[in-house]
Amino acid sequence: MDSDDRRQDPPVNNGLMISGGTHYVGNQAIGDHARAFSGSVSFQPADAERTAELLTQVERLLAEHRAALADPEATTRELRRLREELDEDEPQPSVLRRALTRLTEFVQPVPPLVLAVGQLAQSVQALPGF
Repeated sequence: MDSDDRRQDPPVNNGLMISGGTHYVGNQAIGDHARAFSGSVSFQPADAERTAELLTQVERLLAEHRAALADPEATTRELRRLREELDEDEPQPSVLRRALTRLTEFVQPVPPLVLAVGQLAQSVQALPGF
């Protein structure tokens, strides 16, 4: 047996292998037709109509789950502030962010509301000028 018969080829690795040291890695995609995205990825069109639909959905869920909220009045008030700011000719991003943050905090005990407010926040943040 000559030396070529004993040689082993390195293992085939069709993935990503990083070893040793410190690595700062951004978005990655591996494999056939793989794609990596950066920033906000949205599968809904960013428009005022979609945001209005989500506001209505959150209002409906607030009415359904009112008893489960720690402060239903403050939650309703914050949603009203958000709606009023969105109705302005030039909504202020800082006001929208504050209202969304507070609204998110208020709905924490109710999973359907957490999901709906999260979708609303994504829709608002995708609006032009945000």
